[in-house]
Amino acid sequence: MYVIGERINGMFNDVKQAIVEKNPETIKDLAKRQMAAGADALDVNVGPASSDAEGALTWLVECIREVTEAPLAIDSAKWSVMSKVVPQVPGKVIINSSKADEDTLEKYVGLAMETGASLVALTIDRRGVPGDVERRVELGAQILTIAQAAGLPMERLFVDTIILPVNVAPKQPVNVLEALKQLAMLSDPAPHMVLGLSNVSQNCNERLLINRTYLTMAIACGLDSAIMDPMDKELLDAAITAELLTGKTIYCDSFLTAERKRKQAAGG
Repeated sequence: MYVIGERINGMFNDVKQAIVEKNPETIKDLAKRQMAAGADALDVNVGPASSDAEGALTWLVECIREVTEAPLAIDSAKWSVMSKVVPQVPGKVIINSSKADEDTLEKYVGLAMETGASLVALTIDRRGVPGDVERRVELGAQILTIAQAAGLPMERLFVDTIILPVNVAPKQPVNVLEALKQLAMLSDPAPHMVLGLSNVSQNCNERLLINRTYLTMAIACGLDSAIMDPMDKELLDAAITAELLTGKTIYCDSFLTAERKRKQAAGG
């Protein structure tokens, strides 16, 4: 499981305050703690914390790079921000994210090709988030086609089938699972399959339980990466166990410890 730590996001009060006050210690601490817990990469999102998204993202990257060389998922909905920030980020970069509309996707794929970055592409277009499995798969196939035509390697492509909160879209968790299964079969090698996991439980009771349960279900359907909280030890242990039970790793009595050590040795 490729774990992208979610906590450096201006939606969280501590991060928002750090951005406003330009306090690097909060950001550096969150980066170090997520990496120590088992993250492979870190999502970096200004959110509502600043009207100067470009400047705030650049500052966040500078803070994080003082403590880790981990890949950074630069997270913004604005092309104007992405096109300026991504080329300036030292080290490995994940562009998070592009919609599946052809003109938009071609720009983002082009940026990934120019910079050597990976790309998260969402199965969403001008019509919004699909309500059914078929449209998600259709948009996923469109993403694959455009990425392959541009020469983007599948190991640098992450397809996000977009999970919505279960309390407002109760049929969507099942639709996403089915879309994951189908998209995993569209190419060989397949791209990475990613979800912003905590979206499934947004504004719900029992958030941690919902996240942990859904993550294991999604792994069984082909998910191999997630934007999630690596500091939730039970969540990460659930992911490790799900990969064991789906044959992605080999059993040993200390499989949890072994996988955590493997991540640390790999730089996670």
